[in-house]
Amino acid sequence: MLGGVTVPWDKGLAGHSDADVLLHALIDAVLGALAVGDIGQWFPDTDDSYRGISSVLLVRQVLADPRLKPWRLGNIDATILAERPRLAPHIPAMRAGIAALFGVEDDRVSVKATTVEGTDAIGAGDAIAAHVVVLLMHRS
Repeated sequence: MLGGVTVPWDKGLAGHSDADVLLHALIDAVLGALAVGDIGQWFPDTDDSYRGISSVLLVRQVLADPRLKPWRLGNIDATILAERPRLAPHIPAMRAGIAALFGVEDDRVSVKATTVEGTDAIGAGDAIAAHVVVLLMHRS
């Protein structure tokens, strides 16, 4: 899973939940914007109730938190760093799925993919990373 989308690949991502690195970075960006902790504090890997859970459900849980009520989404800018698999064909579905989670139009969600030109574990195809910036705007 990547960005809530099944991406066919001969390797998988390792993690306590479904290991969706993009949605995990998105969760951390929202929690960071609110200054209310991080994904590890909210969904610790020591809690078996989160083992194998869909990251979509984790995003929904964060978005349901009452501390988010006074805020609305301005936009999301996400970058996935991966040498493989090729992600361009999957980006429209990722954008649409993330936009649906937030209840906004797709044009508020940017998802990009880039490589690291063969450097480090990402470049060797042994890892994937994601960076996400979220703009939250006060409803008042």
